[in-house]
Amino acid sequence: MTHSEAPATDNRPRLLLAVLLTALFMAALDVFIVNVAAPTIGSDLHASGAGLQLVIAGYTITYSVLLITGARLGDRLGHGRVHLAGLALFTAASLACGLARGVTALIVFRLVQGAGAALMIPQVLSLIQRTFTGEARARALGAYSAVLAVGAAAGQVVGGVLASADLFGTGWRPVFLVNVPVGALLLVLGRRVLPLGRGREPERARALDLPGLVLLGAAVSLLTVPLVLGQEEDWPLWSWLSLGTAAVLFAAFCGYESRLARRGGAPLIAPRVLRHPGIGRAVFRILAVMSVNAGFLFALTLHVQGGLGYSALRAGLSFAPTAVVFGAVSLTWRNWPAAWQRALTPAGFALTAVSAAVVGLAFHDGGDGGALLYAGYAGVGVGLALAFSPTLTGALATVRPEDAADASGLLATVVQLGQLIGVAAFGTLFLNRLESLGALRAYTSAEAFSVCAWALTGTAAAGAVSGLVLRRR
Repeated sequence: MTHSEAPATDNRPRLLLAVLLTALFMAALDVFIVNVAAPTIGSDLHASGAGLQLVIAGYTITYSVLLITGARLGDRLGHGRVHLAGLALFTAASLACGLARGVTALIVFRLVQGAGAALMIPQVLSLIQRTFTGEARARALGAYSAVLAVGAAAGQVVGGVLASADLFGTGWRPVFLVNVPVGALLLVLGRRVLPLGRGREPERARALDLPGLVLLGAAVSLLTVPLVLGQEEDWPLWSWLSLGTAAVLFAAFCGYESRLARRGGAPLIAPRVLRHPGIGRAVFRILAVMSVNAGFLFALTLHVQGGLGYSALRAGLSFAPTAVVFGAVSLTWRNWPAAWQRALTPAGFALTAVSAAVVGLAFHDGGDGGALLYAGYAGVGVGLALAFSPTLTGALATVRPEDAADASGLLATVVQLGQLIGVAAFGTLFLNRLESLGALRAYTSAEAFSVCAWALTGTAAAGAVSGLVLRRR
């Protein structure tokens, strides 16, 4: 097997899985771990609200845009090799983030960190599929789903603990530096247990579609930057031109991908996958649920730490009900009665809409929310899990086997884009409303969050009715 990857030897699959899932956990954690550390970062580095949004969103920009290309590189160069390269880049960028002396440097290193994750993470599922078979594969995929759920949910809590601990007077920096020893250990173990053979022969591997990558990256960047910076700059002409150009580039990207597919090429996103029944609805729903998730957590963090004066630890721990129920529901919903399954996604969106409104109402007077707040937190966690997990699973279950990889890459990209849009759009809404109300006080911050909560409620409600509007027959 000179030019193809050999599976790991029989005595190493458990260690291989542990290495892969630990790397997956780090990447999932880093999407959210910075949220509760954001106010501390802002204070230490004198960062603006827009700067903090870019610190959080920068990771997701490169992660989302480069995911499919990362998968293609693994196919061409070898999944084990590309995973280790991505892990090395992710670890080095984490060190650079932890040592950053200014917000501009931190934003740049977060972009690089996202690129490392985009190289590293697509290889995890591929290596699991190539290493395990039968019941062992089913167990490995179950562990994969569990790590995704727990990593995303634990990010807020871990970030709060690390930022509050102020280890050796380093403040927020352990939020990034914690990845360094873990990444170094995984690099050592990975070289021992991961298959390091080459990928497919060049003539059999799919092309990288660099023009499509450039168009998509430019469109996402031109959409995100004005959403993040426009409010702070009072929406100058360039911000509107940027948004208009983003729309043009998205249209150009779609046209180019269609023409490339007709010529027999390998587009980033195959048009036939987008035309598959249910995929369009799933894309909309995943965008909605992930934007609500990211926007809710970001705006809530700004309110409880900036307006109510919570420490990073208290803020992180206050999200525990949302994290616990999200993880629990994500891992158990398949065992619920079969008669409930079709109603789970719209019910999840509806519950999210009601719960977001409850959280907004609980905070409306500038207080700490009381018991009603925690019921709202738990409701958001349950609702988001029901809106997301059945949607993702159902969409992937209906595609043809030959389209499974493209569909997985598409939906993974949509997950990251949804989080990016949530931070940019709802974060901007919160900051814009707060600025219009004047000085930062508990009641002004509560008013800004209430406006955000109603916008989140409306987005979740749109997700609840999306099946009626977007149903493909």
